[in-house]
Amino acid sequence: MLNKIIEITNKHLLLLLGGVFLLRIIYLFNNGLDLIGDESYYWDWSRRPDWCYYSKPPMVAWLIGVFTRLGGDWTAIVRLPAVILGTVFLIYFYFTARDFYNPKAAAIALLLILAMPFNVLANLIMTIDPALYCFWMISLYFLGKALFDKNLLAWVWAGLASGAALLSKQSALLLPLMVFVFILIDKDQHSQLKRGFLLYLAPIMLCMVPLVIWNLQHDWVMLDHSKGHFASKESIPYTVQLTNSAVFVLYQLLLATPVIFVLILLMSVNACFKFTRLNPREQFLMLTGPILLLAILMLSLLQKVQGNWPVSCYFSALILLAGRWVQVNWQKWLKIGMLIGYLMVALTYALPVAIQVFNLHNSVVDPTFRFRHWRELAGSIQTEREKIQAASEQTFILALGHRFLASQLAFYLPDHPRTFRYEASGRVLSQYEVWPGPTAYIGKNSFIISEQSEAEVASEIKSAFQTFKEVAVIANPMNKNSSYHLFIGENMKFWPPKSKQE
Repeated sequence: MLNKIIEITNKHLLLLLGGVFLLRIIYLFNNGLDLIGDESYYWDWSRRPDWCYYSKPPMVAWLIGVFTRLGGDWTAIVRLPAVILGTVFLIYFYFTARDFYNPKAAAIALLLILAMPFNVLANLIMTIDPALYCFWMISLYFLGKALFDKNLLAWVWAGLASGAALLSKQSALLLPLMVFVFILIDKDQHSQLKRGFLLYLAPIMLCMVPLVIWNLQHDWVMLDHSKGHFASKESIPYTVQLTNSAVFVLYQLLLATPVIFVLILLMSVNACFKFTRLNPREQFLMLTGPILLLAILMLSLLQKVQGNWPVSCYFSALILLAGRWVQVNWQKWLKIGMLIGYLMVALTYALPVAIQVFNLHNSVVDPTFRFRHWRELAGSIQTEREKIQAASEQTFILALGHRFLASQLAFYLPDHPRTFRYEASGRVLSQYEVWPGPTAYIGKNSFIISEQSEAEVASEIKSAFQTFKEVAVIANPMNKNSSYHLFIGENMKFWPPKSKQE
């Protein structure tokens, strides 16, 4: 049965990929899920194109900006690049696996990755990840051509793809690092250091230049943010760290499915012990996938690690697993893994509908809370705005709280207003503190939204206006034990300076 499916996959590859693309497009325009905070945050970046931003390179903002300028500021349009990037990813993933092994292994690898829930999320949520995954995969394809087919031009294409990956996420720098390590390990590749590898590095370095210049102009905020992932300001009890590590592993079991994840781990550990006996292609796959995955798993024992960090490591690991399946015949467990995976994928697609049908909103079995209620909240706030004469023209929007409050209101309020955020600590904690404050609105009124009562609002904000008063309290649809307080600040006298910098 499986051999028949593999044969059909290879014979009707374009039909399969076209069907997957169509399914995802239909789901994209009909799932009813609001943008999560990161998506609206990056959308707000896209309204002000730049060479870099507070926490990430610019690719996600550029892509969202192109699509929304062509299709409008709609939830599905913001997410449309993720579906397209995901389809391109699958094409290059298949052909990379075919080049490294054969068509049978390529079909197995494709069937495996389609059975992993992270592939659903990466084609629905438009964050930095879809672009990183796509360009990372394109890089692997051309690196295979460059290293093993001795195609000199492929080095340039690989460099351009890796440069685009770097413009998507800083972790893409791991690719040239592992390529360099591979060239050092494989004596037959040493000659590539003098020409091919330099051709590969040139586009990457070119893409790095605007990132460095922007950060130089903005006090290295992206570097400081990145360092924050690895520098803990206080010691954490090891029992807590072990719990965090266990949660991270649980996250991988859900993203990659339990059986496939365990098989990848077993294969990775086994291949590490036999590394010198692997052929060069498999050594390359090990360096760009399983070894990085194992390193991240070990890092999780020392500090908190984000669940999506190792996803790009799965690509080479799955190709290696598929190739070794053909060689060592691990068919039984991989068949079970695929079956469980497709059940989990189906559940992932069906979950929003099931929660709606069975009225499970905000219950313990509802993981979609991050995708809900922002549109509802913005509607309630808009009702209060409309009660204030000419509010949309005479006031600006100021959010006191998390950056997601500012970005979600900017997206879901009907006029997509420019929103501002005040950080009471005086620190730069988001792109809103990198951008200039609302100094152009001196003398204007502000419509202010906060989860704090008037007594709790920072005195710097209240003193910045001639008068400051509460105008409404509305329910927080995401937290029944909290409310949003709406204020009007009249005649802004000044924008509070950053007086509490660390």
